[in-house]
Amino acid sequence: MFPDNRSLTDSHILSLLPTDPPKPQLAVGSTTAIPPTADSLTENHQFLSVLQSVIGIHAHQDPDIQSQAQAMASTGGSNLGSGGSLFPQQRQRRGTNKGSSYGGGPGGGGDGAGGASSQGGMGGAGRGGHIHVYDYRHPPDFGRIPDPEDIFGSLEVDGQGKFVDGHGNYQTSGTYRICTRDGM
Repeated sequence: MFPDNRSLTDSHILSLLPTDPPKPQLAVGSTTAIPPTADSLTENHQFLSVLQSVIGIHAHQDPDIQSQAQAMASTGGSNLGSGGSLFPQQRQRRGTNKGSSYGGGPGGGGDGAGGASSQGGMGGAGRGGHIHVYDYRHPPDFGRIPDPEDIFGSLEVDGQGKFVDGHGNYQTSGTYRICTRDGM
């Protein structure tokens, strides 16, 4: 954090580089409060552009991202519930519907959707999809997506857990914020 001598207000430049004075075009942003808050920080869009470019080139090499890709290829909850391999659908006999439950799970006998506990968690059922590249200031619960302001962007994964085009066709989210109520 360096004083911003160009500013008429009591402003500071936030930089990840040790250069003194900092180069404003390479700085994270500027702030009027220490510590910076979501309201006081003015993000440097040039910095965000460089950051997104580096993430787009290298995100598919990150071990956590590779794990997410493999989880996307897993069956996840697709084999739970009515007709799944863990809880096969029970045959119902005519006239014995008394007290039968609706939904998934053992003896579910429903429409195949099952209740939330039968639907499982992470996994794309071997179909592929998109995984999110996010910061770790507020990690999501298992099977949930991060807050939009924490997502840098997304990578596309095929049904085998491999990155489409070898790099995942990285797409920026457009919602990422350097500073949120959870910090920087």
